[in-house]
Amino acid sequence: MSDSGDAQPWLYRLLEPDGRQSLRRRLLAFLLVPLMLMLLLESLITYTGALVYSNHVHDRDLAGGAETVARMLQLGMDGPISEQAKFLLQYDPEGHNNINYFSIVSEHHGLIAGTPTLVPPSRLSLAVNGEPKLFDAMVERRKLRAASVVIDSTHEAGDTLTVTLAETLRDRRQNAREILLLSIPAQALLIASVFVLVWFGVRIGLRQLDPLTARLAAREHDLAPIGDADVPVEILPLTRTIDGLFARLRAMLALQERFIADAAHQLRTPLAGLRVHVERAQADPSRETVNDALDHILRLTQRATRTSGQLLALTRAQSPDHAGDPHGLLDLARMVPDLLALRVHEALAAGVDLGYEGPPTPVWVDGDRITLQELLDNLLDNALRYAGRNSMVTVGVTDDEDSACLSVEDNGPGVPPAFLARLGERFFRVPGSNEEGTGLGLAIVQRIAERHRAQVRYIAGSEGGLRVEVRFPHARTARKDSDA
Repeated sequence: MSDSGDAQPWLYRLLEPDGRQSLRRRLLAFLLVPLMLMLLLESLITYTGALVYSNHVHDRDLAGGAETVARMLQLGMDGPISEQAKFLLQYDPEGHNNINYFSIVSEHHGLIAGTPTLVPPSRLSLAVNGEPKLFDAMVERRKLRAASVVIDSTHEAGDTLTVTLAETLRDRRQNAREILLLSIPAQALLIASVFVLVWFGVRIGLRQLDPLTARLAAREHDLAPIGDADVPVEILPLTRTIDGLFARLRAMLALQERFIADAAHQLRTPLAGLRVHVERAQADPSRETVNDALDHILRLTQRATRTSGQLLALTRAQSPDHAGDPHGLLDLARMVPDLLALRVHEALAAGVDLGYEGPPTPVWVDGDRITLQELLDNLLDNALRYAGRNSMVTVGVTDDEDSACLSVEDNGPGVPPAFLARLGERFFRVPGSNEEGTGLGLAIVQRIAERHRAQVRYIAGSEGGLRVEVRFPHARTARKDSDA
């Protein structure tokens, strides 16, 4: 509504003197302008209709007057028109009577009486003893409305008389204005009544928001949906938006509570171990005891650091703020080798042969480079940690007909088939594993894959180890370009 308000700043300043926006005032402002325009339009229509009616009445009277004068000439005129008759037919043009000018023209003798310039146009085609005909004329720079009729002369056989009466337009317009002035108060009263009714209607209609406002104000920690039961249809988009906000807040609060609970659970053991080894070093300050305690403290600190980092990564992956479609177009065949090059030294230190297999052509997916790097890092961490020394880890990229696949496979001890379906669960670790871990790496992979609409599969490797496949849908943009 702000864009529309800029078009009528004066009206909004009048209706909103305190500078605060009011829905009621803005609705009335939008209604006031059309109502004023409607009043002007209706006044114009009324004036036009009144003028048409006034012209019709005056034209009828004018034609009747011309015909009456013609009959009088036929029945009662024995000579030239008397001065009294002229006075009755011709008077002050600025007066308030209807008839202002006249002329009587003989076909044989020319002008008998009246205004010489008041003659009917040749196009009028007047018939002898026919009906009067109306036309517009100009005399002494005044616009006139005239009526002419042709009759047989009673004084000379074969002669005809053209009788013309004319009047100014002043009375016609005056009558139309009088009708307009009589109608304006009624129209204004009607529009004012409509405006008042609209004002009360808007006021009463907005009161339907009061129960909703009271319900929201009464809430403290309740983020349950408002619902659509008693909400007006016009307010449904707003309430549904609020319900969506509540849902996001519930998800964020649940995520926060879950993070706090997970952090407390996962960090309790390392912190307890740190305390034990510190107390041990304090109780036995010998060099061997202190060194052994420091070694344990270092490992526990690394574990706590890794756990907190993965908890934060999992929280970011689950955050609803970042939900939605991936961000851009990525080439897996180029990105994956670049990321693997950063982990070669780590693989060599762990005694693992890290390799890559992929096509020379691009493999496009819709994704976010940072989160996909985090996904690949967690897959590599899991493989390097559990495959064991002198093992092989192969990262592959393939482009199938229906999907693009990123795979990480090792030839380590593998995972029993009964536990493959649980590898994506939070804090799940395969029973009997000697390696220390948090059980969060594959859970992070699972969440990042879900955000990219990808599917994660855990299957046995070709050489007995574990193979993890992440299948992405083909990039829509790339598919469109290839089709074009």
